[in-house]
Order: sequence, then C-alpha cells, then structure tokens
Amino acid sequence: MKDWEKLLIKNKSWATDKTQDDPHYFENLAKQQKPKFLWIGCADSRVAANEITSTQPGEVFVHRNIANLVITSDLNMLSVLEYAVNHLQVEHIIVCGHYGCGGVQAAMSHRDFSLINKWLYQIKDVYLKHEVELESLESDETRADALVELNVKEQVFNLMKTGIVQKSWKEHNIPTIHGWVYGLKDGIIKDLCLVKPDAKIHPMYRYDFDD
Repeated sequence: MKDWEKLLIKNKSWATDKTQDDPHYFENLAKQQKPKFLWIGCADSRVAANEITSTQPGEVFVHRNIANLVITSDLNMLSVLEYAVNHLQVEHIIVCGHYGCGGVQAAMSHRDFSLINKWLYQIKDVYLKHEVELESLESDETRADALVELNVKEQVFNLMKTGIVQKSWKEHNIPTIHGWVYGLKDGIIKDLCLVKPDAKIHPMYRYDFDD
C-alpha cells in the first residue's frame, strides 16, 4: 500500500468515528464556519494549529507559511487577513512561531536557498534590527530561539500596521493580537505578547478613516 493511500484510509476511519460519536457532526459543520481565531503560523508539519491547541474543525481559521511571516505586500496573507477580519469577524489573531524553526535557522546562515532567499530577507531584517542583542548571546541555538521570539513580535507589529486591522479596531473594537511561540521539545506554547484594539500606533503607520 502506498503512503498516500494510507491517508485516504485514515480519513475514512476518522469520518466514521466522528459520525459514530455524533451522527449530525458533518451536517452541522457544513452549515457555516464562525471561528473566533485567525492563526498565522509556520508551515512546519510539526506545528498543526488544531492539534497543539486541541481545537475542533471550524474553531480556528488558519494561514501558514515559512516562519509565520506577515508581509504587508503578500496578497495571499492579506486576502486571508481581510476575509478573517471583515467577513468572519474573528476576535483574536494569533501569530505563532516555534523554536527550532528551519526558516529562522536558514535566515541566520549564509547559504543560498535560491527563490527562498527572497522570503528569508524578512527574517534577516529582523536580525539586523536586533543585531547587538542577538550577537551578545552565547550560542547559535540561543540566538535562534531569541530570533524566533523577535520575529513573532515583528509580525504582530506588521499586523498592527495594516489598514485591515486598524479599521476593524475603530469600527468593531476587535481583534486582539497575540504573539505565541510553540516548543517542539515540550509541546508548550509560550505567550509572548498581547496587543489590544486600543493599542497606540506610531503616527507614521496610522490610518485615518472617514466616519
């Protein structure tokens, strides 16, 4: 049996288990999605949002990319953000990085990753912004862990800079933005930072909206 065929068999087993527990499970799930959370996470296969938060399908709207970046020119991310904020009206946005992130480690190296280089520049910029702090740390692993945390905080700030978030803050007083880091070695999420809708934004990044 091929590996991909095993996935189909596991899917059927999962669906059967769900309907045995609740005959109306999929009928109810198909009616609508009204998640309270938008999760912006890393594409790493070990960091699955529903799995590590023990949430069910329909509870978390998910966007994942290499190193959980919020790039304000990324139309994919912006489209997900706008849909989550304006249409689903999520109450919380979670940016979740993880220790041992391959994207962060790659950005810290001098290797040429071809097309991926263009993505990793964003993380390199975070490193340069905090170079003195990072270079004072004793080991590469410690620096990498610190950069993971700094990168999450930078992406939270990038969300604050978007007109999508600022307009929702003004009109609906949501969402709250959270910066988290997941530990691959212990499975625990570290709560790094929280930004409420009344947060102050530097005037350079603040938008004025017509009443």
